[in-house]
Formats: sequence, structure tokens, C-alpha cells
Amino acid sequence: MMGWIIVFLLVLICVAALIWLGKLSRSTYEITAAALLLGVAGYAWQGNPGMAGVSVEPMEDANSFNEDTIDARNELGERFGTAQEWLIFSDSLNRSGKHGAAANYLRNGVKEHPDDPDLWVGLGNALVVHANGVITPAAQFAFQKAADLSPEHPGPPFFLGLAYAQSGKIDQARAIWTELLARSSDDAPWREDLESRLATMEQIQPTLPMEPKTPSEQ
Repeated sequence: MMGWIIVFLLVLICVAALIWLGKLSRSTYEITAAALLLGVAGYAWQGNPGMAGVSVEPMEDANSFNEDTIDARNELGERFGTAQEWLIFSDSLNRSGKHGAAANYLRNGVKEHPDDPDLWVGLGNALVVHANGVITPAAQFAFQKAADLSPEHPGPPFFLGLAYAQSGKIDQARAIWTELLARSSDDAPWREDLESRLATMEQIQPTLPMEPKTPSEQ
């Protein structure tokens, strides 16, 4: 009922405004009023002013966020220091499907702490999730920035390789992980997981043997 009252009040206001501000003649405003009433009649036939409004917000694919990434980060030491608070909150945003918000949140993190490699790695991961598993130039930059800040940190090459693998660039991922494995100590907590990933990768796409050179090429 309240909806109809509002509709008729709006009609009366429109008619009054047209007569007063538009200075319409009697015949003109009678035609205008008839047109407005005709519109109200049409709405009464098909509309429903009492229906609740619906706010539609763009949603992202919550399934593009992999919880295994968090476990890998824990093994690689990303949960220590300044990055912890930022990463925990960005994870909660990713779980709810707000991948763009998670990436923007970590952008603010690296602005406040530009020398924290863990935050740069986290930003790279968030950007990959936001792009549905595709490694973008922005994500590559974030991983490279982390590697520049901490060359011995296993996180940047590990997650850069993971991003390449998710993007279908298996050769690049294999090369990066093989190099990381070669410089990892025998008791490194991430070594077993890395070996397992490389073994799985080898089963999916074996390394192609190099073709022997012909005498003319030697």
C-alpha cells in the first residue's frame, strides 16, 4: 500500500512542477497529466511497487583460491614477521571470493612495507588467483621483486613456478623448480613437496630428449 501512495505522490509532484515551472497552458497540462496517469495504469498492470529491491554485486569464482597454497606458504616461512597480518586477512577475502579486494589489500601492504619479500610473494599469488590461475605481468613483477629483495628465499621461485604450472607453462615451471631443488638443503622442509611436484610434472609431461646433432652441426 505504501508503494502506491509514493507512486501517486510522485505523479502529483511532477504535474505541479510542470504547471508551475513549465508554465503550461490548461490544454497542455491536461494532456501531460493524462500521459502520467496512463503510465501509472500500465505500471499497475505489470509492476509491483511492494516488491523488495535486489542489490546485484559482481561475484568472482571462489574456487580459484586453493587452500593448499596456504600450507605451502607455511612451509616456506611466509607466516613470520610483518607479512602475517596482511596475509591472513587477504586469505579471508580470497575464501569469500573477493579476489580483487585481496589483491588490492596486498598492494597496500607492499606500499607500507616495500622491503618485505613475503608480502611481494603474497601479492603475486593474489594476482594469480584474481586472474583465475593465469600468471600476469603484474604477478611476474611481484615475484621478481621478492626475489630481488631476498635472493635465497625459496618462496619467490616456488610460487613463480607454481604460477607457471597453473598457466600451463610446464617447461618454465620445471626449470625454476629444478634450480630451486638444486640449491635446497637435504633437510629443507619444502624439499619433499618440491620433489613430489616435479615427479608429478614429469609424469604429465616428460622432458623431451635433446636431438643428436648431425655432423654438419657439430
